[in-house]
Amino acid sequence: MKAFIVDRYGSADHVHFSEVPQPEMQEDDVLVQIHAAGVNPLDSKIRSGEFKLLLPYRFPLILGNEFAGVVVRVGSRVRRFKSGDEVYARPAKDRIGTFAEFIAVKEDDVALKPAGLTMEEAASIPLVGLTAWQALIEMANLKRGQKVLIHAGSGGVGTFAIQLAKHVGAIVATTTSTANVDLVKRLGADIVIDYKKDRFEEVLRDCDVVLNSLDGETLKKSLLVLKPGGKLISISGPPDPEFARELGLSWILGLVMRLLSFRIRRQAKHHQVNYSFLFMRASGDQLRQISSLVEAGAVRPVLDRIFPFESTKEAMAYVDTGRSKGKVVVSVR
Repeated sequence: MKAFIVDRYGSADHVHFSEVPQPEMQEDDVLVQIHAAGVNPLDSKIRSGEFKLLLPYRFPLILGNEFAGVVVRVGSRVRRFKSGDEVYARPAKDRIGTFAEFIAVKEDDVALKPAGLTMEEAASIPLVGLTAWQALIEMANLKRGQKVLIHAGSGGVGTFAIQLAKHVGAIVATTTSTANVDLVKRLGADIVIDYKKDRFEEVLRDCDVVLNSLDGETLKKSLLVLKPGGKLISISGPPDPEFARELGLSWILGLVMRLLSFRIRRQAKHHQVNYSFLFMRASGDQLRQISSLVEAGAVRPVLDRIFPFESTKEAMAYVDTGRSKGKVVVSVR
């Protein structure tokens, strides 16, 4: 099969198309013919080696972290899916590889594609949908009437998180550039801070939750807008000791995580708020709940551009510019 692979960590020079064997299946796997795959900043971070201590991949590595496609074969222990089912998923972090014609995924990580969506629309959802769900619903336990700040509201995670928070009934604030103010308002943002004109830390107060996907300086300033007891959740780091425990990392790596997050955890304690790092995980169960929201019209995918499969490298470069509105997808089939 054709696949987009990386030979070793480093720049985009180390990625290219190649012919590779079809993936081997386990008893609880479904084999899916991929029709479309979402492109995310995570893909370039994995390629560059940013997570090599946490996710020690073997080369050659097929990149890509979410997909939509059609089941072509199921393992002997699979009960929920059959050949011909249209599905979507974020594969487990140790079984990525959606920039390819086929992928084998655990049954528990897969869900039926939301009815009414194209393959490209469906492929744009799993990673950002699960990230938003795990941050706002699972970790923050966001409730009606609470105030949440979602940074980078026009990005992939931001566009989904705004809609999810509004569905819960929260008051949603977001940061974005002048060009995207109307977009985030249409998605449901109640308070929009144009970062080219205003500083969010001078405009906002008494937030219950902040979802950060930006740099360390933004993370630090986010502490100023939270009320005592509030929650600061970051998907861009630094990782914390709880994350090390969840991954079962060695005590040395656990110590590294503790040191990396020491300053922000100390500052959070000073402000009487809680800091957490989120590296989202695969979950078919949560995707099924997300599908229900999509089918009910509570959340809709936001697509910026669709690239052909052979232009995957260009799609990754476009995402790396940080200027995409919503999601970028490659059409594999």
